[in-house]
Amino acid sequence: MHALRIYSAYFAQFLKQRLIYRWDFVASIMSNMLMTVSGLLFVLFLLDGQTVTALGDWSREEVLFIYGYAMISMAIFSSIAINLYGFSDRYIIQGDFDRVLLRPLGTLPQVLFESFNLDSLGSLLVGGLTLSYASTKLALSFGMIDLLWVVVSSVSGACILISIFVLLASFSFHFEDRIGINPPFFNMIAFGRYPLPIFPPVIRFILQWVVPYAFVAFYPATHFFDHGDFAAFCYSTPLVAIVTALIAWGAWGFGVSRYTSTGS
Repeated sequence: MHALRIYSAYFAQFLKQRLIYRWDFVASIMSNMLMTVSGLLFVLFLLDGQTVTALGDWSREEVLFIYGYAMISMAIFSSIAINLYGFSDRYIIQGDFDRVLLRPLGTLPQVLFESFNLDSLGSLLVGGLTLSYASTKLALSFGMIDLLWVVVSSVSGACILISIFVLLASFSFHFEDRIGINPPFFNMIAFGRYPLPIFPPVIRFILQWVVPYAFVAFYPATHFFDHGDFAAFCYSTPLVAIVTALIAWGAWGFGVSRYTSTGS
């Protein structure tokens, strides 16, 4: 409970700093929304509804539904895990991790909660609107169980993304590099925004068993579709989130135990 109050104070302090320049904060959210919309427009142009109406067996509206699902999880991930992308440079090479170790708090929560990307609220809004639009076009009806599933699976998807990048950040304790190995894995997130069956078998295997981006949006979204037998994978999404979190937590703890200060 004491730790929760401290982490809440982290967020409150960060929010105060951002709101010093309120219009700049609003402009940042709007800019993020425009960037998200630009990616969405690519999908709309690709599936214009006339020349191209589907990707494989997946209709335009189903693809949009999955895309909106992915944006929600991605927005949650981006808002919390922004420090993980540049972790190696800031915390290891520049020596900021020494400061983290001096505090009587968990090292991972400190790294996660020292900064927030509130600009991603724009992506969250666009994702929600896209999901709503696609649901209307697909004539989907949402009961309480369905709404609860959207919340649980979206949080689980964000947890999977965070866990993957915590795992990647943990390699920085062993191999010092300013950029790290994040970029290719970050770019791969885009594959998780589309139906898994449209990809070649090798890509499907990677997205399902190696880097489980398929559980971020595609599998959870199949709860609402009558497309094949994906139920086992769909409802195992929270379990996948727990397993990836445990693996990432273990890798992080091992990395911290091997950490040596740069002396800077």
